[in-house]
Amino acid sequence: MAAPLQLQSLERLGDAFASDRPVQRKRMLVIVNPYATTVSDRLRNLVVYALQGRYDVDAIDTQKRDHATELCREAAAEGYDVVVAFGGDGTLNEAANGLAGSSTPLTTLPGGATNVYCKMLGIPGDIVDATEHLLRIADTWAPRKVDLAKVNDRWFTFSSGVGLDASVVARVDAHPRMKRRFGPFYFTYAGVTTFVKDYVVRPPRLEAVLPDGTVHPGVTAIIQNSDPFTFFKDYPIALVPGQRLDSGTLSGIVLQRTTPTVMPGIMFRLFSPRAQITGHRAVSSFQSVPTVTIRSTDDRPLPLQVDGDSIGVVDEAVYALTPGALTVVA
Repeated sequence: MAAPLQLQSLERLGDAFASDRPVQRKRMLVIVNPYATTVSDRLRNLVVYALQGRYDVDAIDTQKRDHATELCREAAAEGYDVVVAFGGDGTLNEAANGLAGSSTPLTTLPGGATNVYCKMLGIPGDIVDATEHLLRIADTWAPRKVDLAKVNDRWFTFSSGVGLDASVVARVDAHPRMKRRFGPFYFTYAGVTTFVKDYVVRPPRLEAVLPDGTVHPGVTAIIQNSDPFTFFKDYPIALVPGQRLDSGTLSGIVLQRTTPTVMPGIMFRLFSPRAQITGHRAVSSFQSVPTVTIRSTDDRPLPLQVDGDSIGVVDEAVYALTPGALTVVA
């Protein structure tokens, strides 16, 4: 939840910008996830009040899963100049699915536990600083095109996983109160619990098949449209350094094994400023591919996540990338 000092700062910010409103203001739709980790009614109202200093603002709370997708499609059809996803990465993913292929710019405000895409776009992680950032870019408006990746029929903005990480996400999503209260520490707890319960003895087996026929067997695959994979608080967890939102290709890694002797070394590399995970003997990687297909090799369904949200289980996950499919402003 927002601290009292943040709320007071937002109120002052709104007052300051309200006294200097431009003659022509852009129409902004703010889509709010009221259940996101750090969002409250008062915070929502103060953010909207502050943004009204530079924009004509409408704000709508999401009511159900994929509601943000519906709202974004309507916003594009109605000619809004910009849509703001105020929530976590899941809210932003829904918004991107609604704006994919349109010219309506998308931006974001941090309301989730991690806010990966927000940080990738260079938007501050503090809600007051992020709101001020959006107010200031009204005077230097510069939308740009970035890539979107798709798995089966679902777009994603930065990362998708099949296997262990998707199982962890499913466990976290099943306990939203714990996620809201403990943030990244609950992700760590869920990761250890899921690993011990489901991935020590007989994990699901899969293979990643590249366009040239190369096969990477393993138990977990992570496909990225950009790097880092996530953040632990403000520390970036990099898997495929160099992958960018406008690189035009996909990159990824495959964990070949998740045994108790292997995982400590992998975890060390995840948090090491020097050692890369791709240098571990139990990790294979691939870079700059247009597509990749992940298949189950033991007839067990595979858990799947996109942008940190669980979307169930699949037998096969087909990945592709569309360059410049999303317009953003940040």
